Amino acid sequence: MSQRSPEEIRNDIEQTREELGETVEALAAKTDVKAQAHARIDDVKQQAKQKVDEVKQRVESVVGGQGDTAAVPAVGSPDAKQKAREGAQRVQKAAADNPVRAAAIGGFVGGLIVGRMTSRG
Repeated sequence: MSQRSPEEIRNDIEQTREELGETVEALAAKTDVKAQAHARIDDVKQQAKQKVDEVKQRVESVVGGQGDTAAVPAVGSPDAKQKAREGAQRVQKAAADNPVRAAAIGGFVGGLIVGRMTSRG
């Protein structure tokens, strides 16, 4: 084993301290549940916004609007709320007409959600 100078030993100690500091910061971030929850909420909000935009574009293309958003009610508007209620009533009626199919679809969607949540950590 070769002899190391005091300067080399000091440099090694300093490097080890920096690495240890980074490790402690990483561990603190992993244990900060509140910050993780906020980050997850932000991710979900962003994904929801993207889905809304995708659905809006699909509706526009089906309705035949060429850039005209008049056919698609604004999110949160009374017209959008009414359309959402009507859609929910149609879903309820379809579920009542065919409960086995509704249960299968619900189980599938639930499985997708649980799978996504568990695969992300």
